[in-house]
Amino acid sequence: MMIMTRLTVSLVLLLTLGRAFSDEPGKFPTLAEAKAYRGELVFVDHVNRRGSLRLHVDGHYHEGKLHHFAMLPHGMIYYHGAPADLRDIPIGTVLYGQFYLPPDPKTSAVPDPGGGSATQPRENHAALLEDGPSLCLREGKAWKLKEVEINGSEGNLLVTLDGEHKVTLDGSTRVWRGKELLGLDELVAEGTWPAKDLAQSVQLSLTWHPRYLYQQFHADDIWLDEAAMKVAIERQRQRHIRHIRLRWMPARVDTIDHGKFGHATISATLFGGMDESLYADFKEGIGGKMAVAENTLRTWWPDHDGMDGKITKVEKTTGTPEFCSSGIQIQFEVPLILEGFRPGCTVRIRPQNWPNVKPPYEETVNGFEDRWPSPAIFGK
Repeated sequence: MMIMTRLTVSLVLLLTLGRAFSDEPGKFPTLAEAKAYRGELVFVDHVNRRGSLRLHVDGHYHEGKLHHFAMLPHGMIYYHGAPADLRDIPIGTVLYGQFYLPPDPKTSAVPDPGGGSATQPRENHAALLEDGPSLCLREGKAWKLKEVEINGSEGNLLVTLDGEHKVTLDGSTRVWRGKELLGLDELVAEGTWPAKDLAQSVQLSLTWHPRYLYQQFHADDIWLDEAAMKVAIERQRQRHIRHIRLRWMPARVDTIDHGKFGHATISATLFGGMDESLYADFKEGIGGKMAVAENTLRTWWPDHDGMDGKITKVEKTTGTPEFCSSGIQIQFEVPLILEGFRPGCTVRIRPQNWPNVKPPYEETVNGFEDRWPSPAIFGK
């Protein structure tokens, strides 16, 4: 059975040209301009925020080309219902994304697909990437578990979500109930499974299945109740908070008000997709530090070459923020403007209560030739 819900890509649109998104000061993409694709994560280069998906296209399994993608600087990632980084997502996870044409193919961190194809469309820069539970939670949806079939150490789930689907499970499937992690054998031993005529709301994380060609999937994780999902959300949320506090909040420079002798006031918009507790640390009147970043969000040695300053204003937009924007703009005063502090450029900002440390060495930019890593890693 094919899993064809709103979670699925409209394959009819795969060859339709999307729109390029330009990194203009103060401009964020609109969701209406994006193209939606779904696929299995098969490769990740987390340092440069890029990877490869095997898109779900009927009849294009063996002969299909991988869809190499790069995250836009403001691109948002969600895993298990919480903000995430690409390093958090296991290979094989089925992901859903919103993609744009590259801002500049000549400097893209992934190869230009040329005319594009069903499995390798031209839209290869992601503004949003999320797993199934994240998408369902965002849209207020859940799978309905109707029946569980068990045959030895394997089985099937009969589930519905805008249609009826059969998903496989086995001893590798993690089943979460409350704060418990259960195996298939434990659920069988206690008499919970197999079961029929159920009407239980669950969340599923799907992964690769040998009959992928026919859009069949395997259950990697199953959350049987809301309490279990909340535990997963909180665990991922805490991973995300630590990651951003140690690497600082990404933002885009909007305007520069130059003063005398290099002094300047920088207006910058914080990117969206972060935990609310991180945004709450940006307060008027506190000190901080701003560092130059690449579009991959990599920095040099931010603790050394960043510029100390002061947050003088924090403004929040009224209503719903733009797609990929937090809706929070700060003004940051620095005694000396740096070359990378220009309108449209990406920076990372640290409020004074965040650690003033350098990221792992392999995540830093080490030289001019490293500013735009070659896409040759992906081959042809």
